[in-house]
Amino acid sequence: MLSAAMPVIPIHALEDPRVAPYRNLKDRELAAQGGLFLAEGEHLVRRLLASGLRTHSLLVAQRVLDRVVPITPDQVPIYVVSDALMTGIMGFKFHSGLMAAGVRPDRPTIGSVMESATRPGQHAGVTLLVCPQVINHDNLGALIRIAAAFGVDAMLLGERSCDPYWRRSVRVSMGAIFTLPVIRSSDIAADLQRLRDDWQVELIATVTDADAQPLSQARRPSLPGAPDRLAILVGSESQGLSADHIAMCQRRVTIPMHLGTDSLNIAVATAVMLFHFCTRPG
Repeated sequence: MLSAAMPVIPIHALEDPRVAPYRNLKDRELAAQGGLFLAEGEHLVRRLLASGLRTHSLLVAQRVLDRVVPITPDQVPIYVVSDALMTGIMGFKFHSGLMAAGVRPDRPTIGSVMESATRPGQHAGVTLLVCPQVINHDNLGALIRIAAAFGVDAMLLGERSCDPYWRRSVRVSMGAIFTLPVIRSSDIAADLQRLRDDWQVELIATVTDADAQPLSQARRPSLPGAPDRLAILVGSESQGLSADHIAMCQRRVTIPMHLGTDSLNIAVATAVMLFHFCTRPG
C-alpha cells in the first residue's frame, strides 16, 4: 500500500532529467554531480536503505514496485519505468529491475575513527586495514567485504588507491561499503606516522620475504604491555608494498607457501591475514 507522502513517480521518457544519474553516467561524473553513487540490484538497494546513508532516489521497473514500496522511506522518490525504458536508461538489459542512487557520506578521518575505536567502553583491540595503492575496483570491493566480515574497525586507503564508491567496488563489496568506515588519505605516509606516534598503533607489513615472521608465529600485540592496536598493510596487486611503507612498519609478516608459489591474490592473502589476527587470541 502506498503512503500518501511517498513520491512514486512514473517516468515515460529517456530524457527525463530526474533519471539522469542512472543514464549511463560515468562514476566520476556521478561523484562530481552531487556526490552520488549507484547501487545495483535488490540486495544492494535493501542494504543501502537499511544503512543510514542518505538515498537520493530509486529507479524501479513496474514489475518489482510492490516489493520496493514497503522498504523505502517516504521522502525517497521512486521513479517507476517499464522494462523497455529501464533498458534504454541503463544501456543494457537489467534483469533485477531495481537501482538506487545514494549520496556519499562525509569522509571519516584518522582522528575520528581512532577516537571512536579507543573511547572508554569499546572493545579492547583495534584493527585497521591499510591499502596504500589498490587500483583495481573489483579487488577493492572484495577487500572491503573481507574487512567488514572479520570485524575490522576501518580501512585506510592511500592517495593512489581507486574510489571505493565506484559501481564495481560497491557491487563486489556486497554493500559493506555502506557501513564500514573507509578513510581516503591525502598523505598516507603522514597518516601512518600519526597512527604510530599519536595512537600507538603497531604497523604490520604483509610481504613475501622468506626472512619475515611466519604468520603462524605472529601475535597481537607483539610487545608485552603494548596497546592491542594493529594496522595491517597490504600492497598493490602487482608490486606489493613500497620499501618506504615497509620501513615504517614495526613488523613484517608473511604467509609461507609451497610448490614454488610466490604470491596470492590480494583478496585471498588479506582474508588469511585478517582471519589470523582477528579471530585468534593474542
